[in-house]
Amino acid sequence: VQLQASGGGLVQTGDSLTLSCTASGRTGSSRYMGWFRQVAGTEREFVAAIKWSGGHTYYAESVKGRFTISKNNFKNTMLLQMTSLKPGDTAIYYCANSLRAIPSSIDNSGAYDYWGKGTQVTVSS
Repeated sequence: VQLQASGGGLVQTGDSLTLSCTASGRTGSSRYMGWFRQVAGTEREFVAAIKWSGGHTYYAESVKGRFTISKNNFKNTMLLQMTSLKPGDTAIYYCANSLRAIPSSIDNSGAYDYWGKGTQVTVSS
């Protein structure tokens, strides 16, 4: 499975931004797809995830109510709609694919099997 994330950019506090992740290859066995973010020198942080079949969603507390994850199985794409952005949201955002995660491990980067190259999101104050 290959993943390509896009849509990052420089925005101001309060702005909105939508990230997109396109999956290719053998995506038929995907169980979950998710978004993580990372600031240099820190560990990768869970943002949101979605069950590939069924669509149940999961969010980190820090983004709940501001970010929305969605998917299009036919197009093998996943979106992360981000609103009310804050400087604390500044990070490199990565999309990831898991063949084996379960709900209790959804926020663990180790449960994901494939990763895309990140896209930078910078929120200025």
